[in-house]
Amino acid sequence: MLETRKVNFYYGDFHALKEINIKIPANSVTAFIGPSGCGKSTFLRLFNRMNDLIPDTRLTGECLIRGENIYHKSVDVSVLRKKTGMVFQKPNPFPKTIFENVAYGLRVDGISNRSFIADRVEQSLKSAALWDEVKDKLKKSAFELSGGQQQRLCIARALAISPSVILMDEPASALDPISTSKIEDLIHTLKKDYTIVIVTHNMQQAARISDKTGFFMLGELIEYDDTKKIFLNPSKEETQNYITGRFG
Repeated sequence: MLETRKVNFYYGDFHALKEINIKIPANSVTAFIGPSGCGKSTFLRLFNRMNDLIPDTRLTGECLIRGENIYHKSVDVSVLRKKTGMVFQKPNPFPKTIFENVAYGLRVDGISNRSFIADRVEQSLKSAALWDEVKDKLKKSAFELSGGQQQRLCIARALAISPSVILMDEPASALDPISTSKIEDLIHTLKKDYTIVIVTHNMQQAARISDKTGFFMLGELIEYDDTKKIFLNPSKEETQNYITGRFG
């Protein structure tokens, strides 16, 4: 589903990602772990070209979704970003109603059919395990929701435009344990229909929810394998040292 071939990425003269080769299967959860500043969030953002928004950056190599090089000059970046939903570390609902937060992407896409939008909003909120909690207050401000609810609302907003990939950059790091558990349950459910890539500092979370795990250090992908193998029998000493808490 997702693949990179000899990807290098630079912030100015700083070599942030070094020769990254990876294949991420469809309908799976892939977690990226590693110390702060190791490049995992930079790598995640390659798949919806958010790094394009940062001045003086450069990429070499190929980054592919379903076999298409998404950095080819023929690629429409706005279309690409509709296919790759993004959920950030802190919930970032728009200053709109709950309904309009989820409907936003549809309206931007030029859809005006009210019944279609209403159905899509409902289905997206159900998929994000939020419908039962908000169905009677869709006209209320999104800011009235709790942090955990706001994050699930942001996931519903991403789902509304029917992406094939969902990118999550530490989606539960700002949440309490109960809200975190709901997000993790949701991720497990969503992988039936989506390919999910998540960056997390929480190794227990990576072990709980992911099928595959990649360990990054100093801009390199040190090891990438089935999650059970990474945590129980890693091939590289650096991975073993990080997981056992010897550094990081």
